[in-house]
Amino acid sequence: MEENNIKCNSPKAWVLAARPKTLAGAAVPVMIGLSLAFQDVGKNNFEVIPALLCFFFAFLMQIDANFINDYFDFVRGNDDETRLGPKRACAQGWITTRLMRIGILITTLLACGVGLPLIIYGGVEMLLIGMFCVLFCFLYTTSLAQLGLGDLLVLVFFGIVPVCTVYYIQSGTVSLETFAISVACGFVIDALLLINNYRDIENDAKAGKKTLVVRIGAEGGRLAYLLSGFIAILIGAVFLFNGNILAFLLPFLYLTLHLLTFKKLVRINKGMALNTVLGDTARNIFVYGLLVSIGIIINNVCWQ
Repeated sequence: MEENNIKCNSPKAWVLAARPKTLAGAAVPVMIGLSLAFQDVGKNNFEVIPALLCFFFAFLMQIDANFINDYFDFVRGNDDETRLGPKRACAQGWITTRLMRIGILITTLLACGVGLPLIIYGGVEMLLIGMFCVLFCFLYTTSLAQLGLGDLLVLVFFGIVPVCTVYYIQSGTVSLETFAISVACGFVIDALLLINNYRDIENDAKAGKKTLVVRIGAEGGRLAYLLSGFIAILIGAVFLFNGNILAFLLPFLYLTLHLLTFKKLVRINKGMALNTVLGDTARNIFVYGLLVSIGIIINNVCWQ
C-alpha cells in the first residue's frame, strides 16, 4: 500500500495504523489452541461460534495494542526523525491524536463486546481474563515495556493466555500438552519483539527504555532471537508423548526459515534494513502456527 499523499484521518490512514501484517501474530495462538481442542474434544463437540469470537477478539486486541503503541510512543516523543522502524500514523500526521484516542476507545469497546459472549461458553472466568488482556494491552506500552518486561508479556499474552483460554473454552480444562505448546508459541512470537528491539537498541538505550535486548546487549539479542526458535521446537517434543510425530516434525520447516532469517539478521546487523527481517519473522510465525495446526489436524483425522 502506498504511504505517500495519505489524507489525514482517511480510511487508508486507519488501515495503516491498524498494521494488518501484525494480525498473523494474533491469529497463530488462536489457531493452535483451536487445533488442540479439536484434537481432544472431537469434531462433534467442537463449537464454531466461540472459535470465531476468539479470532475476532484477538484481532481487535491486536489492533487496539497497535493504536495504543502508536499514540503513546508519539506523545512521549519516541517516534521522531531517528526512528528506524515502519512509519507510524500519529508521527506522520496521518491521524490526529484526538481521533487516535477515540479510535483506541472504540477498538477497546469492540473487543470487550466481542469477548463478552465467551462467558456463555467458558464461564465468568472469561470476564477476568478479558479484563487482564485489556489492562496489560495498555500497561505494555505505557510502562512495562520500558522496564524490559515486554518479552515476558509476549510469552504470557501471545502464548499461554490465548492458547490455553481458547482450549479451555472448548474443553473446560487445560491439558499439559496445551500448556507446553502455549509456551512454545510464546517463544516463537517473541522473536518479533526481539528483532524489533534489536533494531532499536541504540535509540532505546538513549531513551532509557530498558528492553531485554538493551540489558543483554546486541550479541545477547541475536542469541536470544536464535534460541527462541530452537526452544519452541524443543518444547514441541511434547507431541511425541501422544504419538503425534507429524506435529513435532513439521515445525522443523519453520526452524529452517528461522535460521535463514537469523543469518539475514546477522548479515544486515543494524539500521532500517532490519525491517525486512521483521517482515520475514512475521511470516515465520504464521508458518509455525500453520504447520503445528496442520500436524495436529492430520493426526486427528488419520488416527481418531
